[in-house]
Amino acid sequence: MTTATRTTDRTTRALLTIGAAAVVAMLVNAVIATGALALGPGAAPVGLTPAEYLSASVVGILIGAAGWALVRRFTARPAAVLRVLVPVVVVLTWIPDVAVLLGGATVVNAVGLMLMHAVVATSAVVALRRVLPV
Repeated sequence: MTTATRTTDRTTRALLTIGAAAVVAMLVNAVIATGALALGPGAAPVGLTPAEYLSASVVGILIGAAGWALVRRFTARPAAVLRVLVPVVVVLTWIPDVAVLLGGATVVNAVGLMLMHAVVATSAVVALRRVLPV
């Protein structure tokens, strides 16, 4: 097996794994959205339609993969950096969710969005630890 073949195999594996993470995140987020809609009737839901959360799940996985790769490439201790960076980024993604709540959405809606962000982060980390170890 040549070096080019091994590189292609690793790249294909990484893409498939990241794609699988996106599918898992979308499926779990669909369950969360359905539950939030069932539990939190009232104000018009924000971020809980499939068009919103499915695309956001994929984008979140891709941004996470890009960030992970950059940290891995440009830091001397990527594991230590990611141990701090990932939770900080997840908390930062909750800022719009709190804004949604303050804007009149239900608590269930806002908590559902927060859970969805955690699902995307978890799916990304599980996949990336396998294909881009630090």
